[in-house]
Amino acid sequence: MSDSEHNGELIIYQTDDGLAEINLRAIEGTVWLTQNDMADLFDTTKQNISLHLKNIFEDNELSEISVVKESLTTAADNKQYQTKMYNLDAILAVGFRVRSPRGSQFRRWANTVLKEYLVKGFAMDDARLKQADKWDYFDEWLARIRDIRASEKRFYQKVKDLYATAVDYDKASEQAQLFFKKVQNKMLWAVTGKTAAELIAERSNPSKPNMGLTSFKGRIVRKEDVKFGKNYLQENEIAELNRIATMYLDYAEDQAQKRKTMTMDQWADKLDAFLAFNERDLLTHAGKIQMEVAQKLAAERYDDFDAKRKKAEALAADEDDIQELEALEKQLTKKD
Repeated sequence: MSDSEHNGELIIYQTDDGLAEINLRAIEGTVWLTQNDMADLFDTTKQNISLHLKNIFEDNELSEISVVKESLTTAADNKQYQTKMYNLDAILAVGFRVRSPRGSQFRRWANTVLKEYLVKGFAMDDARLKQADKWDYFDEWLARIRDIRASEKRFYQKVKDLYATAVDYDKASEQAQLFFKKVQNKMLWAVTGKTAAELIAERSNPSKPNMGLTSFKGRIVRKEDVKFGKNYLQENEIAELNRIATMYLDYAEDQAQKRKTMTMDQWADKLDAFLAFNERDLLTHAGKIQMEVAQKLAAERYDDFDAKRKKAEALAADEDDIQELEALEKQLTKKD
């Protein structure tokens, strides 16, 4: 690997625990690390990395010729030395054998964000050579954040879209689903002092118009609508949540401009710090009532509410029928 190759585009990867920041060089449609870099990435020793690589090559899992290159690096003594660099295939193979949380996290990131970067960054290489501006992961991230800000979506969906830009985001994972529930509760608590379950339990009321809901799909309240805490928010609470979401998107845009990648856990930590800085109450517990209990309670109240509504609708229909019959009777009387 020549000096010019060694100066390939820099991609910064930060581990989930925030303890290591790894610089990967994007060259020839892949990324490269030294054994020392891999040791930092996977939180192990260089000797362990070397042993894994030796076994990978001996088992013919990978060809050493195709995944290793020599590179000139400058040491602390300002002298240049030949150093072996290993491409993404080798890095992933080592990460699989290390079998650590960091290995799993990196594989997820490599298969999503890094893959996207390499495809977009190198598939368009001819075009990039003709242009002053190069495609950049952080530029696209910044563009996505600005698109989210400009959208007409409600505050929850905007924040959810923001978290979907996390480097370790996996839409289908249980972790992502639990994560969004935690974030929702944090934001609700900051504004109302209640979790989603507490809002459902305390504000669902079969005696109130629309059972206390301020938002629901369709023309009338359905049973599915009563299961969501956000549907009970008052106008002033919705406005406050929108302000929080807007300020938080400002912060996210600033992070993208600083070229800092973010994991879901890091976003959650930043949300706590952001809310505290803005003098909002932080949710530090699971709440007084479980969601399953609150939703069951709301469903029972809905049955009561729906029965009363149907009875009222039947009475109203009867009244309409009576009025129609009376009108018809008057018409017949006039004809006689």
